[in-house]
Amino acid sequence: MTRKRVVIAGLGDAGILTAIRLARHADVVGVSAKPALVSGQELGIRLVRPQDWARDNWIPFDRFRSLDKARTVQASLTGVDLAARTVFARGDDGATIAEEYDALVISTGVTNGFWRRPTLQSAAQIGADLRAAHNRLAAAGSVIVVGGGAAAVSSAANIAITWPGKRIDLYFPGERALGGHHPRIWNQIQDRLTDLGVGLHPGHRAALANGFAGDEITSEPVEWSTGQPPASADAVLWAIGRVRPNTEWLPPELLDNDGFVRVTPELRVPGQQNVFALGDVAATDPLRSSARNRGDALVAHNIRAEFAGRPLRTFRAPRSRWGSVLGIQADGLEVFLPTGQMFRFPSWAVERVVMPWIVRWGMYRGVRENRPFR
Repeated sequence: MTRKRVVIAGLGDAGILTAIRLARHADVVGVSAKPALVSGQELGIRLVRPQDWARDNWIPFDRFRSLDKARTVQASLTGVDLAARTVFARGDDGATIAEEYDALVISTGVTNGFWRRPTLQSAAQIGADLRAAHNRLAAAGSVIVVGGGAAAVSSAANIAITWPGKRIDLYFPGERALGGHHPRIWNQIQDRLTDLGVGLHPGHRAALANGFAGDEITSEPVEWSTGQPPASADAVLWAIGRVRPNTEWLPPELLDNDGFVRVTPELRVPGQQNVFALGDVAATDPLRSSARNRGDALVAHNIRAEFAGRPLRTFRAPRSRWGSVLGIQADGLEVFLPTGQMFRFPSWAVERVVMPWIVRWGMYRGVRENRPFR
């Protein structure tokens, strides 16, 4: 029986896991703007400890053992012919690339700040971005973090942990930050931030100029649409959640009013056979949570099931976000459940069990030693 070809458009966190699950069962072709998995997770660690972040979140594709038989193409996606089952992209030399598929997985993610952009980049350019953001914050005597999500909270906490002499202030629009998490989680994180000396400023919504996306660290005073006087710091980190789906290459009929890919409960694109979407680009639920709740396993199963004529499974989204908020610290890793409870992996367990066995072998099914980032 001829092996089917699956094209995975976007090899971020969700796409790479889907590719790993399908590589044994189909001819997988991944199209990515980067030459590696460059995760959009753990912004706080990325900013203050870029070497540690790179070890776990910047992984060249040839390090994944399960992708040895897959093929990756570094290019910018430009379009798709659904009738002809062909994806089009443009390489860094400007040449047009066409990839035919039997099944298509859309996992192109979102643009969010300076740390999640769909631009073509070399390894040298990725490294330069990491250094630039780290050095900018290291040189600042005071930092304002604007935003109420996990990226903002993690950034404020990690900056305070790494540089305790800096003045750090976190401004967020609601009565509490981490609005997508269980309230019990914010109560615990709030106490931690207070102990670290982070100034907490609820009820502050930034007044943003038209077209401002918060995709760079700035130094101008921050003005508030909620009436408070402007706030100033040497560096202003914008983590305001102005996500923009990377779907310009897709036909409008596949998208909802906000530009995200419409999906059925099976994570299949309505009206399209063998076309699936997952991750932050897929309009699964208000939190677009399939990337963090094993949507990769569901999509891989459903593609194989559709090829074989078997029933498909459905995705069930949790009501609250869950997982780590602050990332790996010197004393271990805190993981929060959707119900708000927290459990901690001590540092020895993170180093000897969680990362080598649960992540690198359990999730990624084998990762060769990564080249260190310098």
